[in-house]
Amino acid sequence: MKILIVDDHALVREGLAQALQNLSPDLQLLEATDGAQALATLTPHPDMDLVLLDYHLPDSKGLEVLVEIGRVRPTLPILMMSGLCTPQVMRQALQLGALGFLSKAAASEEFLLGVQNALKGEVVIPQALLDSRGGPQFQDFFLSPRQERVLAHLVNGLTNREIAAALHVSEETIKTHMSSILRYFDVQNRTQAVVAAANYDFKTRVNKVRT
Repeated sequence: MKILIVDDHALVREGLAQALQNLSPDLQLLEATDGAQALATLTPHPDMDLVLLDYHLPDSKGLEVLVEIGRVRPTLPILMMSGLCTPQVMRQALQLGALGFLSKAAASEEFLLGVQNALKGEVVIPQALLDSRGGPQFQDFFLSPRQERVLAHLVNGLTNREIAAALHVSEETIKTHMSSILRYFDVQNRTQAVVAAANYDFKTRVNKVRT
């Protein structure tokens, strides 16, 4: 397992490394101090599993780097990190392709859980931005880019196995995405999800996949 930490503060990178060290026995952590170094690090590591990306970087805005990574590695999960956690910032990061957001002020247990959920393909929302029912505080919450891709293939009639092959991930990962999609639309099965998706707006990030 490979995780790239992108942050210009050495103490932050060291703290994150300590929090993640028990995540997996074969965990390999790579570090970058700015956007340019992050993009350069991705090139020799096509098997990267996750990027932890700081919202503020010395050479560029973290959101700009988020967009650039999404352009060159569209299926790579990215979690934004910041000490500033507001619904507006969270919404913006998701709109630009992040799988979620992590607060630097979070306890190590919450941070680690967020990383584990991201590796499963689930959207990550800081506890501070969840309402009393455990949902996001903002109303226009939407599926992650990867979940949208899964939904697009689902709408076109592909099975879980076929979607996994198309997206180059495991079938178990697709099942996780499907669970999130069913929860999002508040439906019980794939057929109901396809019907509900008829009113879902894909325009923000992807178009429906054409067979």
